[in-house]
Amino acid sequence: MTGAFGTLDVVFWGVLTFSILVVLHEMGHFLAARAFGVKVHEFMVGLPGPALRLRTKNMYWGVTAVPLGGYVRIAGMEPGAEDELLAPALAAVRDGRADGPASLAVALGIDADRAEALITTLVDWKAIEDLGDGTHRLTVDGETAGLDETGLLARARSVTYRGQKTWKRITILAMGVIMNLALAILTFTVFLSVWGYLEPTTTVAVVTPESAAESAGILEGDSLVAFDGQPVDSWEDFQSAVGASDAGEPVIVTVERDGARIDLPATLGDRDGRGYLGIGPESVAVRLNVFQSLGESFKLTGLVFEAIVDLFNPRTFSRSVQDVRGIVGISEMAADAAHAGPLDYAGLIAMLSLSLGVMNILPLPPLDGGKVALEIVERIAGKPLKRSITIGLSAAGAVVLFSLIGYVLYADIVRMAG
Repeated sequence: MTGAFGTLDVVFWGVLTFSILVVLHEMGHFLAARAFGVKVHEFMVGLPGPALRLRTKNMYWGVTAVPLGGYVRIAGMEPGAEDELLAPALAAVRDGRADGPASLAVALGIDADRAEALITTLVDWKAIEDLGDGTHRLTVDGETAGLDETGLLARARSVTYRGQKTWKRITILAMGVIMNLALAILTFTVFLSVWGYLEPTTTVAVVTPESAAESAGILEGDSLVAFDGQPVDSWEDFQSAVGASDAGEPVIVTVERDGARIDLPATLGDRDGRGYLGIGPESVAVRLNVFQSLGESFKLTGLVFEAIVDLFNPRTFSRSVQDVRGIVGISEMAADAAHAGPLDYAGLIAMLSLSLGVMNILPLPPLDGGKVALEIVERIAGKPLKRSITIGLSAAGAVVLFSLIGYVLYADIVRMAG
């Protein structure tokens, strides 16, 4: 029974944590869109599907049946070039010559599929409204009676994503990342300014029983001097040296004890496929001012970016992926942090928000960085990419992304089984 409750606890905190992260991310897109006057269809918590919706004056808000993550649907974000008949179609609806796909097909002399696509696009732009009985009416803002087809279309496009200048579209895309990074940097800066942090030293504070360190004769209070002949200037140096070694590898650990240097032979143990010695460092409290805290926050952002880039580098993938946790692992961490206290949970949210933001910077469709890259390519080309190309690139990027997610999830399961 305890196991069942434990699993439900992990699932609850996992769902809540991922929802918070994604909603914060989508809030960035939403705020940028509204700041530029772009219409938004809905802001939903959860995956697309059946939902409880609340209609306000301009959009829907709600929670879907699967409250994991969230999304914001912005008018006019469909890929590909626009149909050249959008202006005549919009004018036909305004002038009463068409109120749906069938009558539009007759009015413009086109087939039913193309008429349906035109109506769908104009509904997505919020230029026309589906009245629910198969008919539509014009909803373009302002007085439209005196506008020609071109002016009418320009008015309709002005409140869509596609109708914005390139820099505004890029800003809308980037604001999700900016929101995640800003939240993380602000949180870390406050934490470091108020509470500081504990910095590990090269003095040994813990020796794990029955570990390689205990067998080698390392004692609490020893100071690390060198690892297999390489000087150790910091705890990070020591961790990197041990992590780069293989399990079962014989090494020499040099320590300073009572003013004397001692070379201690050790055979490394195994932890997650890497070398493991089995010691913990003594830490000292470090206090920072606001500017120092901000600097450390940006430094941490750089380290996270470097770690995520290493996941896409074949030479560093096998090493980097061992430190990554997927949905299952993050859910466990979220549950542990939540039970440890609000500060621990807030710190985890900040770290995950930082990771999500940095991941989305990568120029890989369908991530925000990939979408920004496509916007830049379209700007250089002077025209939108073909819909088939955009969808193909997004599909290829999704395969790479979900392959990584699947591998990490598999690693989570193997770790738990072990």
